Amino acid sequence: MTTNRRTFLQGIGATIGLPVFETFAAATPAARIEIPRRMAALYLPNGVNLEKWKVSGTGTDYQFSPSLKPVEKFRNDFTIIEGLEQRNGTAGPDGGGDHARANASYLTGVRPRKTAGADIQLGISMDQVAAAALSDHTRFSSLELSTEGVRKSGVCDSGYSCAYQFNLSWRSATQPVAPESNPRLVFERLFGSGKGEEREKNRERRNAMRKSILDFVNDEAKSLHRQMGRNDQQKLDEYLTGVREIEQRIEKAEKFGLPDPNRDAPAGVPSKFEDHIRILMDMQILAFQTDSTRVSTFALAHDGSNRSFSDIGVPEGHHSLSHHQDNAEKLTKIAKIDEFYSRQLAYYLEKMSEVKEADGKSLLDHSMVLWGGGLSDGNRHRHNDLPIILAGRGGGGLKPGHHINLGKDTPMCNLYLRMLEELGVKEETFADSNGRLDVV
Repeated sequence: MTTNRRTFLQGIGATIGLPVFETFAAATPAARIEIPRRMAALYLPNGVNLEKWKVSGTGTDYQFSPSLKPVEKFRNDFTIIEGLEQRNGTAGPDGGGDHARANASYLTGVRPRKTAGADIQLGISMDQVAAAALSDHTRFSSLELSTEGVRKSGVCDSGYSCAYQFNLSWRSATQPVAPESNPRLVFERLFGSGKGEEREKNRERRNAMRKSILDFVNDEAKSLHRQMGRNDQQKLDEYLTGVREIEQRIEKAEKFGLPDPNRDAPAGVPSKFEDHIRILMDMQILAFQTDSTRVSTFALAHDGSNRSFSDIGVPEGHHSLSHHQDNAEKLTKIAKIDEFYSRQLAYYLEKMSEVKEADGKSLLDHSMVLWGGGLSDGNRHRHNDLPIILAGRGGGGLKPGHHINLGKDTPMCNLYLRMLEELGVKEETFADSNGRLDVV
């Protein structure tokens, strides 16, 4: 067990990273608490019902729209930015394939080469620029999540490789970073020890013994507990309880979860879509809380996803509905889906704000959360006027609580330059940027 800012509990087959504690942060030579800044990007597929999504008014005195009502209580914690575009997602000379281009260009700002073969060509994504710069500070340079399986080849959208449509993060122009959809595998990555087969054997041993991963670090946890002040003791107890609750949710999914009828679901994936989203959100937050990584992406679904939402009264596929042709009934159902996703954002912001760091501020205060997608109107495949929310204070550099209308189409990559700057990553340009977005 180490007892500095980077505290770990270790046992047979387990390594539990811990949050920053006041007890040990105050004991550093400078007696100064330094909290890292984190960045998450969560992707919203297929565009939105713009009429129900857009808010009215600008500045701090704006009125919430029906689709964003679920996040109204957090209005002081985020900024809505209107007028951003990804021009390289548009058809140009490439014809059909807007969903593949929306997904591919969203974090890269680059037009994908239209190919279904091995000669894919895109560009490094904004999150991977940050990950490369911050990789020396954390166990994992980045964490990529998705509710869907990994696809690196095959034909998906109008002659585009599936690699474009199923990967948000790109380490280079030819190398996507595959996301993980199975909560069990994410959990083992964060808290298991060993590599490959060794890690799997450790998990099988815990299962055979019917023990929690926490049972293997219990002695070190008790020892650490005795060294702490009362506030940190409570914080440690709450954190370990949270880890165990996630572990139990995964175990329940492995026991009772059923595959999605539209795809093969690995063991450990909850049968209910909302449960799947939220358990991955919780593990992304744990990864930030323990400083296991400072950069993460999460594709709630890939663009072009035709998932149905029967739980909220929408049995039709999302992609099919997005081609609404101004049909009122279809637009109403799209608004229901938009509101569903907004409830997930509200859940995420709530959880982020509940995590208190060693300086007394929240994890949300020290983070930037990008929420949005590569299409605004799915019917017309518009890649401008994107639905974008930037939440958190980024450690103090961001001033949330506004609705900003930029007044003209502005490169999304201008915002990315600003976000990179807040992470301490200095870049003069990124993709098609033509300046840094300083209004946030």
